Amino acid sequence: MQEFWLSIFQYLDAETMIRSGGFYLILFVIFAETGLFFGFFLPGDYLLFLAGLFTASGLLEVSIFSLCLGMIIAGILGNFVGYWFGWRTGPMLFKRKDTWLFKQKYIVMAEEFYNKYGGTALILGRFMPIIRTFAPIFAGVVRLDFKKFVLFNIIGSFLWVLVLTLAGYYLGKKFPQIVEYIEYIVIGFVVLATAPIIITIIKRKLSKTSNKED
Repeated sequence: MQEFWLSIFQYLDAETMIRSGGFYLILFVIFAETGLFFGFFLPGDYLLFLAGLFTASGLLEVSIFSLCLGMIIAGILGNFVGYWFGWRTGPMLFKRKDTWLFKQKYIVMAEEFYNKYGGTALILGRFMPIIRTFAPIFAGVVRLDFKKFVLFNIIGSFLWVLVLTLAGYYLGKKFPQIVEYIEYIVIGFVVLATAPIIITIIKRKLSKTSNKED
């Protein structure tokens, strides 16, 4: 529950993050969330959408082309760092003790997602918090073929950035008054972002309960 409220706080703070840090802070956040294991709590999805929205309304002074290109590159570079980290740490990552920034269950969650979807987890996982951070790390742990990793990495970054950023940009252009309803957009993103994770956790607990009964 504490982690859930922390995620809500981070999503709500994304607006302040954009207004105060601008374009370059956005790039750093995208890089950190997709490449550094402690960046899982950063508001990637909402940040992309809001960046597009703010660009359309003129609150973020950067062209939509530069914004998308910069974030795509940041997302690609971030995954490369995550892959390298997983390659170097390998099985040792599974023995790492839990801290307030790292939980073993995040690696387990990424492992299960990766085992289910294979390399495409790097594409699908872009749209899921936590998985987005740990999927490239786990790809490095299992030594996914580097050429395949590069392909999935690039495709995933393009889709993730363009879908969410252009959606925000389009709505900002079509409905300029939407910036007055940011709080509701935040709630919607929190629900959409946390639902798959909550469902996965519930399924895992039900599976453990079922196994104990057997």
